[in-house]
Amino acid sequence: MPGPIRAYVRGVDAVNRVAGRIAMYLIFAMMGILLYSSITKTLFIPPLWTLEMAQFTMVAYYLLGGGHAIQIDSHVRMDLLYGRWSERTRAIVDAVTVLFLIFYLLLLLYGGFSSTSYALQYGEKSYSSWAPQMAPIKVIMCIGIVLTLLQAVATFFKDLARARGETLS
Repeated sequence: MPGPIRAYVRGVDAVNRVAGRIAMYLIFAMMGILLYSSITKTLFIPPLWTLEMAQFTMVAYYLLGGGHAIQIDSHVRMDLLYGRWSERTRAIVDAVTVLFLIFYLLLLLYGGFSSTSYALQYGEKSYSSWAPQMAPIKVIMCIGIVLTLLQAVATFFKDLARARGETLS
């Protein structure tokens, strides 16, 4: 593979490794929020913000970790025939199927940008009694989709290299 593609794959892998490690700790933040919610609900008046904040934290955890999940190959794969195929056949099938993921992520990103633009332009708020601004979580959503899209493209290049008998890391 050409040098710029190798540099792209290394760069995207490094960024998603860091983003995934940071996102991994968001589960503890969510647990803390839910624990606080449980304690205050039992002993005091429950705050309005805890459930929705836990949902926002979970969204950030899920979307910012998406690229890292692809990178470490921890996504779900149905292994009906896949395990019996040669390494080259697997690489070719993976390269084709990741194109569908890229198409899906592009559509998702288009919708995410549109939704984020609307939230920023009109000051969109949640319809809950807490009524937080929606723009911050929508910006995080777009960042997570971009990171996942970049990793999907890097995975496509890795699969092409594997199909050619090379390694690309």
